[in-house]
Parts: sequence; C-alpha cells; structure tokens
Amino acid sequence: MAVLFLGPALLFVGALVIYPTLDTVGQSFRSEAGAFVGVDNYKAVAETERIKTAIKNNFIWVATAPAIITALGLMFAILTERVRYSTAIKIIVFMPMAISFLATGVIWRVMYEPSPELGFINAATGLVYNTFNGPGAYPDAKVLPDVPLEQAKPGAPIVTTEEFTAGESALIGLTAVAEDDVPADSVQAAAPQAPADGLGVVVWRDFKPGGGVPGELEQGEIGLPGADVEVLSATGEVVASGTTGSDGSVTFSGLGEGPFKAQVAESTFAQGFAGVDWLGPNLVTPAIIGAFSWMWAGFAVVVIGAGLAALPRDVLEAARVDGANEWQTFRHVTLPLLAPVLGVVFVTMVINVLKIFDIVLVTAPGASQDEANVIALEMFKTTFSSRQYGVGSAVAVLLFILVIPVMFINIRRFRREN
Repeated sequence: MAVLFLGPALLFVGALVIYPTLDTVGQSFRSEAGAFVGVDNYKAVAETERIKTAIKNNFIWVATAPAIITALGLMFAILTERVRYSTAIKIIVFMPMAISFLATGVIWRVMYEPSPELGFINAATGLVYNTFNGPGAYPDAKVLPDVPLEQAKPGAPIVTTEEFTAGESALIGLTAVAEDDVPADSVQAAAPQAPADGLGVVVWRDFKPGGGVPGELEQGEIGLPGADVEVLSATGEVVASGTTGSDGSVTFSGLGEGPFKAQVAESTFAQGFAGVDWLGPNLVTPAIIGAFSWMWAGFAVVVIGAGLAALPRDVLEAARVDGANEWQTFRHVTLPLLAPVLGVVFVTMVINVLKIFDIVLVTAPGASQDEANVIALEMFKTTFSSRQYGVGSAVAVLLFILVIPVMFINIRRFRREN
C-alpha cells in the first residue's frame, strides 16, 4: 500500500529532480563534445573573472538581503500591531509580492533612471538635496571668447584677466543665460560708482537684441541679480564677497589700494542635483538588493505579524507588571518568543537569494550586467548564451552545493520545532 501511494510521487520526483540533478553533475565533468575532461570545468569556474564576481555578489546578497528583509518585516509588524488599520497597511506592504520578478525589475529600472526628470528615486533625492544645496543663479552661463575674462572649465569661477585699483569698476559679461533664467526684477545693467577705497563690479547679460559689441556694456543689456561676486587680492585670496542687485551691480569698500581681480563665484554656476547612476557599475548590486527587499518585505511583515499575534499575552503582561519597559519587554520576551518565526523568514530569504536570477537580469543594464552578476545568472549565460554546457553545469553544481548547508539548517530547525 505504501509503494502504491508513494510510487507516482517518487516517479515524478525522480524524473523532474533526481535525474536532472545527476545528469547535471555528470555533464560538469564533460566537454561540449561529450568527452570526459575531469575537473577542467571546475578550474574554469575558479579562474573566470566574471564567475568570481558572481560568487562575490552572491555572498553580498546573502550577507545583506535576508537581514534587511527580516529587520524591515519585524519593524513594520511591530509598528502596525496596535494600529487601527493594521490589516490595510499589511495588505499594501504585501502587494509587491503579487508582482513578478520581471515586472519588479522593469518598475525599478525606470525608478532608478539617472535623470531626476525620469527616475522617481533621483527626483525624490534631488528634492531633498536642492532644498539645502540648490542650483546656482545661472548654472549654464559662459563667457564669450576674446573678452578679458577666463573660466578654467564649465562650472568654475569666471575671473577678470585684468587687474583693477581702488575706485575702478570691473565688468563681467555672461552669455548662454536663457530668458527664463533672468529674474523678473532685472533692469538695465549699469556700472556702479566705486568707492575711493574699494571696487565696483557689474555682472550683466552680454547680449543685445539686434547685435552688439561683445564685452561692452550697452543700452538694452540687462543686469543679472543674485550672482555671487568675490574680490581677489594680488595673491589670489578672497578679500570680499557680495551679491549683485537688480541692475547686476555690487560695490565693495575698505579694500585698500589694490590691485584686485573680480570673479563670479563658483556657487553661481552650481548645477544642483544632476542624478545618481544607481544602476552604474559601482551601485548596481545595492540598488537591486533594494528592489528585492521592497518586493519581499511584505512576506516578512505578514509572517512576523502572524507570529506576534500568536504570542501569549499573559507572558507579556507579566513582564510589564514586573516593571519591564517596552524596550525591555521586546528585547527579553518578544524577541526570544519570535525567534522561530524570524528564523523561518531569514532562512527562506537566504534560499531565495542564493537562486536570485530574473530581477538581476531585467534590472541591471547591459553595461552593468557583469558587475551585477550572480551565480544563477552566470549559469544561464554560460550554458545558454555561450553554449558552454560543461562549465555551466559546474556553476549549477556550485550553486547546489551552496544551498545544501541552508537546506540542512532548515531540516534541523523543522525537527527541533516538531
């Protein structure tokens, strides 16, 4: 009777699991032509740089993602335990679980777009960044050639090439200032009357409709208010600074005889937040781990939340009656009682992380695929893209070997609980 009931199941397991596993192990010792090559395929695994990167990335995933997801699940479960609409919150947090890895990868690839106009992550980051360190008044401004001004590179200060003595005014004309970038209170530019012991500076838009002379302040050319201006001593030290008014002028007194140079400070040309390349070679793995955590945090919240609901309330109340505060109750009572549930979440995440594949394939752009590589993705590329079946099988065996310890830990945990 036992054989009758177990036979069909054993047949399916043997055909779909055991035979493919044994055949993969055998293939790992053969070449693409079927010849026996011993451990050469495993040597290729150990020597290929791309495979080394995949193994390193898998260790990063195992070391970070399960802990992050478990911690997020615990935090959300505890914070929502006493909230009136906790069920609705848990449903919202759990919703990403209904999305496939493929769809998650597409969603987060768009969210990680480097341009703040396209990617939500950079848009939100730029909003915070620009609140405290926004773009300069004229980020795209430049100088015309053949005028007595110099700029070492785009975004650097614009400095006068000639020197000035006390009582003189320096003229700094900027171009590439769009009409929309000119403040509404801007008026006709005018050179200021410099103090006898100081310097006057005017910064204006060196553009006159219908034509004009570059470098000369003419009627019809407007001042550029809000530009940060600095006065440099003969040694290049900043001795005074100020901001231009509506006519583009600013004056400085008490400077001495000079000579001086004037410059429009670098802050005037600051570009502001231009976006972070989250999916570039340096950040692609942490970025994908973030997307994976977003997807699986709901699973952790639901499982840990169920564990919290099942805790014996009398034990918690007894701890509070004995004088324990909320932190002590959580640390010495709640957390130990939740340990089996946290173990389930953590081990489940470790298993999922070890075989992570599709979200990496979809999220990482082509230029960063090698830096984001993981073992399962390397197995796919080596076997089906490069047609190196022997080496691909060796990678598959490596992944199987890495899963075995986690499997034994899970089995021991189940036996201990039972």
